[in-house]
Amino acid sequence: MRPPHVLLAVLVAAVWGVNFTVIEVGLGHFPPLLFSALRFLAAALPAVFLVGRPKVAWKWIVGVGLVLGVAKFGLLFVGMDHGMPAGLSSLVLQIQAVFTALFAFAALGERPTRLRLAGMGVALAGIAVAAVDEGTTGPLGAFVLVVVAAACWGVSNVLTRKAAPPDSLNFMVWVSTVPVLPLLGLSLLTEGPSQDLAALRGLDWQGAGTVLYVAWVTTVFGFGAWGWLLRRHPASTVAPFSLLVPVFGMSAAALFLGESVTPLRWCAAALLVGGVALTSRAPGRRGGAEARTGSAGGAPADVPARTAADAPAPDGVTVPVASRRV
Repeated sequence: MRPPHVLLAVLVAAVWGVNFTVIEVGLGHFPPLLFSALRFLAAALPAVFLVGRPKVAWKWIVGVGLVLGVAKFGLLFVGMDHGMPAGLSSLVLQIQAVFTALFAFAALGERPTRLRLAGMGVALAGIAVAAVDEGTTGPLGAFVLVVVAAACWGVSNVLTRKAAPPDSLNFMVWVSTVPVLPLLGLSLLTEGPSQDLAALRGLDWQGAGTVLYVAWVTTVFGFGAWGWLLRRHPASTVAPFSLLVPVFGMSAAALFLGESVTPLRWCAAALLVGGVALTSRAPGRRGGAEARTGSAGGAPADVPARTAADAPAPDGVTVPVASRRV
């Protein structure tokens, strides 16, 4: 990769890492489900009128929208609202790579290699260490919610790979239209109309800024830039930059929120990042044969090369690539 492209990849990782700190700030202005609904509303409008018609079947857009938007982000925002630290959330969510590999095996028949299994074991050890740390210093229930959010992310990755959208930004914008009403309905039921109205009436520049950041900077710019890089470079070259996300996430949380990073948390970070690196880089197998792919996610070998290259985008979905210019 040329230096400007490397800088762009690092910038996207930084944007996604800082996003967790911004979410923490936003949760001081909005109830979690309302905040998540506003995030997707702002991401969808007005972009949905600019990206053109959907390029995949609606069943995939609705499926990913519900699993990713309602379940994954809903659980993440609620978990953080209930005390899960921003920096630790950015780290724990990376366990999605393990869930993706497990669900890909169940749904797509991708058998993990020994190296990938080893990576999954190391990553799970990191989660166990993080759970011990959080169990002694914070609410374990909120930790579990974020782990379940990572599992939902793994499901959405598999659904996205089945959908194989040729345009990642178009897909993400249309996916963003799906969670808005379900999240608003859940917010009214669980958080209450009075709390939602109070948050909207008290909206200030900081609150509006958090919504715009998580919607436009994280989603529109982040996915647009990530997809642009994947169209020009092998996914195996771009994907490792996603491992910088928890580094930026934990650093931003320590710098701006004053979150402490305990020795156990550093140990968990080393295990998780190392395990995710092995899980993501090791090729998968299908039907007993090694899958030849440039994908960090281990796409099946029988998928054409121009659609098999996909790489997990840390804030949302696996981003397939329809074409690549090197």
